[in-house]
Amino acid sequence: MNALISVFKKDGVLELAQFLMEKGFNIISSGGTARFLMEAGIPVRSVDSVTGFPEILDGRVKTLHPNVHGGILARRDDKAHMETLALEKIETIDLVCVNLYPFEEKLKEGLSFAELIEFIDIGGPSMLRSAAKNFKDVFVLSDPSQYQTFMEMFSSDRDLFAYQKELALAVFEKTAHYDGAILKWLQEESQENQKGYNEPETIGQETSKDQELFQEEMTLHLKKSHDLRYGENPHQKGSFYRVEGKAGFMTSFVQHHGKAMGYINFKDVEAAWRIVSDFEEPCCAAIKHNTPCGVALGKSAQEAYQRAHACDPISIFGGIVGVNQIVDLACAESMLETMLHIVCAPAYTEEALDLLKSKKNLIIIEMKEKPSGGTTLISSDGGILIQEEDRALFDELRVVTKTVPSDEEMAELIFAMKVCKFTKSNAIVVSKDGAALGIGGGYVNRIDAARYALDHAKTGRCLASDAFFPFPDVVEEAHRYGIKAIIQPGGSLKDEESIKRCDDLGIAMVFTGLRHFRH
Repeated sequence: MNALISVFKKDGVLELAQFLMEKGFNIISSGGTARFLMEAGIPVRSVDSVTGFPEILDGRVKTLHPNVHGGILARRDDKAHMETLALEKIETIDLVCVNLYPFEEKLKEGLSFAELIEFIDIGGPSMLRSAAKNFKDVFVLSDPSQYQTFMEMFSSDRDLFAYQKELALAVFEKTAHYDGAILKWLQEESQENQKGYNEPETIGQETSKDQELFQEEMTLHLKKSHDLRYGENPHQKGSFYRVEGKAGFMTSFVQHHGKAMGYINFKDVEAAWRIVSDFEEPCCAAIKHNTPCGVALGKSAQEAYQRAHACDPISIFGGIVGVNQIVDLACAESMLETMLHIVCAPAYTEEALDLLKSKKNLIIIEMKEKPSGGTTLISSDGGILIQEEDRALFDELRVVTKTVPSDEEMAELIFAMKVCKFTKSNAIVVSKDGAALGIGGGYVNRIDAARYALDHAKTGRCLASDAFFPFPDVVEEAHRYGIKAIIQPGGSLKDEESIKRCDDLGIAMVFTGLRHFRH
């Protein structure tokens, strides 16, 4: 029996080679692996003695030869295959142990393009795939973590077919991931090279930007980070996976305190952090069931939190709070006046962190990054929906009424629309002095959303809607509560009815030209 060993990582390979020798295998190897084994006293046949051909092109070509792949791929139960091996004087190779050049590790080191190209393994994946295809006759080890189990299994009396199949599966997972990492790197390099290049406008075709975002074929590489306590409900299982090669604030945060994050916790923290990250000034967002129940600005983290709390002191109980400023002691003291489930912020003072930790079950999260602003993915049975993130707030602010909002009202309208953008459709936000006093989200019609938001706010200055008004009923309801200005996308066939009603009632109305449906 012959075993071909060619590894970049030498961990455990000496023990494996000694075991194989004891079991009657001859060791074939090349390059650094061969030197390593021979220095340890392991007799090794060189690859070129098997192929009858020297390594060439600085080692780029050494195992890509029929004497190697024929020995791996020949089916032992196929008479014609075995006769061909005998005719061509090719020996069978019964075990392949290969781990690949560490392309991803080298990518993180910031090597040049030319240097990284040399860490794209060709012979290694080829041998692994050949052995995995013929797993019934060939053992294939693709990672040092497999060596110990292999030695135990090989020494047992068990039928090893299922185990060999598992080893083959691991190969195809590994090579798919490896190729995907190279693909992603080359795509990013290509996009970087095309920056500043303006292609001619096309009609009825995807733009270059669209082609970059939405390619005909995509490969997603998911690596399990950890299992969750449960999914959306206790009877559902759940896990969190990282998208390999993609940065994101939900993979880089630090948890300082509290039990492990669950499925809903991830969703709620993401919602809170996205909202507050949209503001430069101190901002706090309170989240309940993945929708905001209070959002407010302030001169400090404490004031922003207190004002967000005042928006809906009932719903915030047991909720998730996000702040875009350092949480200091004063802010932490205010937070502990209400039972909160999670607090997330970019940083905490030492005193604030110690105080918050006094609450046994409070989850404390330190966010390390802002939202990436790339694409969002959501699963759909049998597929995935991908879209650009909703980054823009408006196309053009256009006053469409006789009454013109003051500068203060315009700033208030923009604040309300930012909150509205992150609220489930149908969404209405009523605000005053930089606080979302009433948030109506997730309603199946606009008038019910408006009535909830207005009634909850009791008073307000501005109203924002995530979509246009097909009827003037929302305008009339807003007037009953003293609303002075309204912001909405515009675009209904009946826009004029709402505009006229605003003119009749002395309300300013601003169109944004962009809608923000959120489902």
